[in-house]
Amino acid sequence: MELDFERCYRAVDSRDQRFDGWFYTGVTSTGIYCRPSCPAVTPKRRNVRFFPSAAAAQGAGLRACRRCRPDAAPGSPEWDVRADVVGRAMRLIADGVVDRDGVPGLAARLGYTERHLHRMLRAEMGAGPLALARAQRAQTARVLIETTGLGMAEVAFAAGFGSVRQFNDTVREVYATAPSQLRAAGGRLPAVGGAGTITLRLAYRPPLHAPALLDFLALRALPGVEEARGGTYRRGLRLPHGAAEVALTPAAGHVAATLRLADMRDLAPAVARCRRLLDLDADPEAVDGALAADPALAAGVAAEPGVRLPRAVDGFEMLVRAVATQQVSLRSARTTLTHLLSHLPAGEDEPDGAQRLRGFVTPRELLDVPDDGFRMPAARRETLRAVARAVVDGDLDLDPGGDREETVRRLREVPGIGPWTAGYVAMRALGDPDVFLPTDLAVRRGAAVLGLPDDPKTLDAYAVRWRPWRSYTVIRLWRAA
Repeated sequence: MELDFERCYRAVDSRDQRFDGWFYTGVTSTGIYCRPSCPAVTPKRRNVRFFPSAAAAQGAGLRACRRCRPDAAPGSPEWDVRADVVGRAMRLIADGVVDRDGVPGLAARLGYTERHLHRMLRAEMGAGPLALARAQRAQTARVLIETTGLGMAEVAFAAGFGSVRQFNDTVREVYATAPSQLRAAGGRLPAVGGAGTITLRLAYRPPLHAPALLDFLALRALPGVEEARGGTYRRGLRLPHGAAEVALTPAAGHVAATLRLADMRDLAPAVARCRRLLDLDADPEAVDGALAADPALAAGVAAEPGVRLPRAVDGFEMLVRAVATQQVSLRSARTTLTHLLSHLPAGEDEPDGAQRLRGFVTPRELLDVPDDGFRMPAARRETLRAVARAVVDGDLDLDPGGDREETVRRLREVPGIGPWTAGYVAMRALGDPDVFLPTDLAVRRGAAVLGLPDDPKTLDAYAVRWRPWRSYTVIRLWRAA
């Protein structure tokens, strides 16, 4: 990844927070690295180096700034939207694949040799997969140290380190202090809510139109799985090591997150999935700037800047939702999905008798649901079973690190899945920023409201001017409708 020195230095000199996460500023005279918006005095040009990742800065022997906390910056929007191998690898590393399956597991998921994958990541990110995963483990460890009462050995293994010694060495190298001193300096008490509860801030690039996000999620919320009320969205999750429940509240400059985890090793995947759900790594100014160039969208963009593309915490969940929504209203789809979920075991109860939120149905669970659990046509029921079997057998990858073109191609081969369903899954489950749904009724209605053509073929041709952000246009047309 090439970083233009003049452009980067101007961003640092102006403390432009839009560039946080795009690159990192290394200051050779102090031995630290910062985010571009760090409030410290702008370093002299001769003392500055720029890095594409925190791992690359750490590899150069620099430690993280204690003032601006560069490791807590939003992720790069480039890795969030790119469909190539490096983009897919970065999303899988963020989801903890290296910690769970090692570099061989990551390479196998991507279909490349470990050596070639290392070479590609070094060229783009300035660091290999192990170094990138290590940087993420260091950030996870810092969150656990500062926000929980876990012992240091428990923190070490929960963050993904192989030993306490490795944990101590990494924390000292990255933060230039011992783990115990990091906890004392943080001055924070464990979060209210008991063991396994963590509170933290999820950064984003402004602007963020929080009402649009919450409205979208509330309209589709399924009882027992999720709820949106009082400006907070809560939902249950199924994570690699156990169940979890999250509460997300948009605030000025960040989203306040409260995570209740059955297993602390799931902190990094939980954070990655929450960020993906709310599209927090997006570059809203780039998106809005492109869409506002069309006079038909300009007024809406000016009135509602920062509208995001709500994504998914689980790709299979989004596929089931898409199939259930085929040719029916959202209300009808919610009724169908609620009936399906009623055939799963009940969730656990809180101490006060209230029921906890649970994760969505898994592929294996769906295959065990009897026919009367599917309140839908038989053909649609068999479509769901076919994709569940494909996921269980490993023939279909619906994770954000999957190959988008290959996944869409395989989806289209399943009877009952057409262009709309495959496109919806690509947009929300796979995070493709450039999907358009010209046959969608709400899209056509929104287009008509804005004075655009509502004939699918004509509208599809018109939508070319919105590339590469057509998925965001779909959200805006839905809001216009």
